[in-house]
Amino acid sequence: MSPKRILAAAVLAPFLVATPAFAQAPAPAANPMDNVPDKMPFDTPYGTPITLDHALTLISAAVNEAKKRDWKLNVAVIDSGGNLVAFERMDGAQLASISIAEHKARTAVKYRRETKAFENGIQQGNLHYLLTLDDVIASRGGIPLVVDGKIIGGIGCSGGTGSQDEVICKAGVAALK
Repeated sequence: MSPKRILAAAVLAPFLVATPAFAQAPAPAANPMDNVPDKMPFDTPYGTPITLDHALTLISAAVNEAKKRDWKLNVAVIDSGGNLVAFERMDGAQLASISIAEHKARTAVKYRRETKAFENGIQQGNLHYLLTLDDVIASRGGIPLVVDGKIIGGIGCSGGTGSQDEVICKAGVAALK
């Protein structure tokens, strides 16, 4: 075989082999993020901020539930503007969880949803962009406090597992009723 034919075969070979790659590929699946909802999600309005007395009642309920279970946690209640109203660190609770409890409560208020929604979005929905949002904490244990359809504040618990933190937050939320 002549050198020209060898060169021509070498140049054309990738195109002959790659021909199936140029065949029409199936259309990509629709991106669920392109869905445009009719209504604004998480559109709970902000209301009058929670009072100190009310915040202390929630913390007391949360701490009492944690004591029953022998869990040492930190509990924070913030107002509808994201400001700390009351905080309690149980004896022996993890020091790192002081700021985490407050962060969870603040995230719940700022984003008007439980912090569990961010945890689920990242772990189950592969919505890793959530980690780029300011002040997000993607760990359950932060719940907005809603009275008469308005957010008056948020409660955050930290020091246990996410599920333990969430249970204690719900005990605090139950004191709203």
